[in-house]
Amino acid sequence: MTTGESVQPTRTDVDQALLGHSTYRSLGEQKLSPAEEKFERARRTTGLWLAPLVTILFLLLPVDMPARQQTLAGILLGVIVLWVTEPVPIPIGGFIGVACVVILGVAPASDALAPFGSSTIFTFIGAFILAQAMLKYGLARRFAFRILSLPGVGGSTISVIVAFGLITCLLSAFVSNTATVAMLLPTALGMLAVIAKMLQDRGLVAEDFDPLRLRVGTAMVLMLAYGASVGGLLTPVGSPPNLIGRGLIEEATGERISFAQWTATAVPICALMFVALVVILLLLNKPEIRRIEGVAGYVRAERAAMGRLSRAEKNVLVAFAFTVSLWIFPGLVALIAGTGSSVYETVSGRLNEGVVAVLGASLLFLLPVDWKKREYTLNWSDATRIDWGTIVLFGTGIIFGSLLEDTGLAKTIGRSASDALGLTSLVAITAFAVVLAILVSETTSNTASAAVVVPIIIPIAVAAGENPFVPALAATFAASFGFMLPVSTPQNAIAYGSGVVPITTMIRSGFSFDLIGGVLILIGIPLMVGITGIGP
Repeated sequence: MTTGESVQPTRTDVDQALLGHSTYRSLGEQKLSPAEEKFERARRTTGLWLAPLVTILFLLLPVDMPARQQTLAGILLGVIVLWVTEPVPIPIGGFIGVACVVILGVAPASDALAPFGSSTIFTFIGAFILAQAMLKYGLARRFAFRILSLPGVGGSTISVIVAFGLITCLLSAFVSNTATVAMLLPTALGMLAVIAKMLQDRGLVAEDFDPLRLRVGTAMVLMLAYGASVGGLLTPVGSPPNLIGRGLIEEATGERISFAQWTATAVPICALMFVALVVILLLLNKPEIRRIEGVAGYVRAERAAMGRLSRAEKNVLVAFAFTVSLWIFPGLVALIAGTGSSVYETVSGRLNEGVVAVLGASLLFLLPVDWKKREYTLNWSDATRIDWGTIVLFGTGIIFGSLLEDTGLAKTIGRSASDALGLTSLVAITAFAVVLAILVSETTSNTASAAVVVPIIIPIAVAAGENPFVPALAATFAASFGFMLPVSTPQNAIAYGSGVVPITTMIRSGFSFDLIGGVLILIGIPLMVGITGIGP
């Protein structure tokens, strides 16, 4: 290990395997056991014929819905098959679906591709450039050892995983979920590099093992992705679905939900969700090693070898602090002035998280490492190495979410299901709201889920003679519960793009948490509404 004065520290083979491949990688690019290779070959081969077959069969069905809706539904089903079976890389599966949308006349190209201009895409780009700088100069490794050195944290893999989850939850309450995960992922990968090296040194894994396949890494990265979704529910500004759902509820019921009321309602539910998250992830992804014995001396030695922060590392920290401060600032204004104030509306509108992300990333191309030579912290070749696959993946997810709303397919699905199920009671409508929001969020963004499902639930409740407040609030919370697929949320896409989380593991873990989370929302929302006095 070189000292901190080196511009780009060298790394061990384990570090390179983790940090050098922290962008999108399909399972076909990773080291697999013979049994896994056999399963993956069969899974990918199945997808080649199953995806088009599912689409064609659905298009031929005599269903009672407009032609555009049926075509979109058939395409979306085929794309979901591609995402699950992965015969082609997941971003390419999204591209195929978008192309089919235009070719089959669901929407013109200009309309279909317009969502790629979403500010979330720019949040991705800026955050990924910041993460790339952290990786280039070894800050991820430095942060990893700093966390390991905290009392009681570095003693076991479980405490490390839980600590990452708590930090992610708290940050996500005020900072973009996407940005939080993008910021913390390099640190998690640095931590995984440390654990992987310990396993290797102790002879607990083969010499040619792939550190990206460790269960402890899967649990850690999924903790980041899922923890951000849970933490984003803590405040109304924690996630876009919160603001969308709250606005629709206030408009429909005339009941204003204050910042404090929302948080008081969300805290106990999120606390229970976090406990469930820890239990599920550790049961399904049991770490290969429990105790990290003798780590204190090892950490001290490694931190000493790193030396002092280099000029480049300081520049990265300045850009990082600048970006995070501007991300957090609207949340602080909301605490002081309220989310309904003109000050908050002005600040949050101008400090758009996507604009802040690319502005912070731009600093890396302005802060010099050597002014005389006009050498800056990053150059454009560094920027080209960011995870464009994940950006494409989420962009296609936004497109399908937009089309679900524009074509009316989501409303058709919701109303048909409501009529078929005969929803008349508040409990039944709330349960339907939770299930529908989770299902929609699995196939598209959580923001689109809230925008589509809440408007469906409100008229259903009104028609049944029930107050829509509780069902709509439950749908808003459940909209953030897309845990099974990479395209479900930006943080899922980032986690999968790290190469550490296999798609099958994400589906298995996400399905379990969907079930438990849905039950917690169904029970917790009506209970907390009654306790806090929020709503009518």
